[in-house]
Amino acid sequence: MLLGAVPAPPPVGAPGAPLAGLPGAVPIDLGADPARELAREELARQVYREAEPDPVLAAVEWLARRIADLLRAASGISPGGGWGLLVLVVLLVVVVIVVRRRFGPTLRTALVPGTVLGATELTAAEHRRLADAHAAAGRYDDAVRERMRAIVRALEERTVLEPRRGRTAGDAAREGGRAMPDVAADLREAAHLFDETVYGGRSAGAAGDARLREIDAAVAATRLVRS
Repeated sequence: MLLGAVPAPPPVGAPGAPLAGLPGAVPIDLGADPARELAREELARQVYREAEPDPVLAAVEWLARRIADLLRAASGISPGGGWGLLVLVVLLVVVVIVVRRRFGPTLRTALVPGTVLGATELTAAEHRRLADAHAAAGRYDDAVRERMRAIVRALEERTVLEPRRGRTAGDAAREGGRAMPDVAADLREAAHLFDETVYGGRSAGAAGDARLREIDAAVAATRLVRS
């Protein structure tokens, strides 16, 4: 070797050579903080980010596994295994449909009473004529609806009630009963019959129509009590 000559570096992979792909030799003995920093930089590389699973897909797969586990567990304890579970599900659906058809209208009436007049602009006399025509044709449910509308419209025409869209039969009975206490109970009865017939799915029949006629006549003959 000539004096002052610089020795050639050992080939890549030979003992003492720097690691390929790194900017320089990495010390073997690292402290905790430098090691964490190196790990963070390495994991931040694009190749690791691309390998991460999509969070939405992962959530869907997790939910699918849970549902599959529940179905397997249910089929294991139900009589007949998987077919028994299918029969139970079908029976449950049938029960829900029957309950909704039988009690659905009544429950809706109890929670959200329907309006009486809606968008109609007919007079009380016109509603009474419609009620009479429905009753003559045997359409007693329609007759009850029009008779109650006649009662409410007549209260508005007599200024007992202020005209207002969205008023329910219960509202009309309470407001009218305060101004006409002699027929307050009759108005509540009429409102109940109206809700049960129109929104509750119950048939009024000839007796219901006759009772609404009596209440209509009683309210029309009652004098207004001014406070």
